[in-house]
Amino acid sequence: MVAESTEPSDSKPGRESAHAWVGYAIAVSVSLLTAVAAIAIMDAALPETWQALLIDRERATYPITVQNVMWLVFAFGCAELFIRFREARAEEAEMRHGYLPQDERTILQTPELRQVYARTREAMASHPSRRRRYLPRLIHRVITQFQTTRSIDQSAALLNSSMELYLHEVDIRYNMIRYVVWAIPALGFIGTVIGISLALNFASNVDLQDPSLLVELTKRLGVAFNTTLLALVMSIVLVLGQHKVQAYEERVLNEAGQHCLDNLINRLYVS
Repeated sequence: MVAESTEPSDSKPGRESAHAWVGYAIAVSVSLLTAVAAIAIMDAALPETWQALLIDRERATYPITVQNVMWLVFAFGCAELFIRFREARAEEAEMRHGYLPQDERTILQTPELRQVYARTREAMASHPSRRRRYLPRLIHRVITQFQTTRSIDQSAALLNSSMELYLHEVDIRYNMIRYVVWAIPALGFIGTVIGISLALNFASNVDLQDPSLLVELTKRLGVAFNTTLLALVMSIVLVLGQHKVQAYEERVLNEAGQHCLDNLINRLYVS
């Protein structure tokens, strides 16, 4: 046996989790503050037409408008995408850490496996965030399985099943982003319904013979549809970002699996 546990003995998951939440809170806070600053800049610098489209400046309840809420939700979605992109970059960097031999001649027997296992444990102990990374977890699982069963086939099967679990894990991490992508158009439709309702209420309280009625009603209806237009544009941007970042993260996971297959599974030797 290489070791009794696949986690470092000094593992402190509570502290690690707290550190991850602090980083998450900082990223979200920065994105929301950026959205507030962007709203203030649009309020101060844009002409009235663009203000009506982007922040509904003429609304009596300003700055509490549907558009401003959408900007905050959009910023939250961007923060989620940034966090996922940063995690994918960190996962990609793990393959350059040199856990496994990459030359053409090395065969992994028990002494070499012990060295790989110890090197991985040491790296995870020195950087607690590595305990969440796919490549160190795959290496630990495969080595433990091989030393327990002495079967290359079972080790390869464990690698395949672990990859399936990790792909599902990646997909779950995008649930909040998918909700944001759904919520923004919903907010846009809500804003449109509110705008149409207010426009009809305005029409019912003025003289129908007033020549300015059509102009005012058209203007108010135009403002009502601005929320849907802005929401659709935001959704397009977020959906594109989601597909790009998720594809990147899944590609990095596949590369980690291929790395283990080439440099661990295919080098195992049963003496």
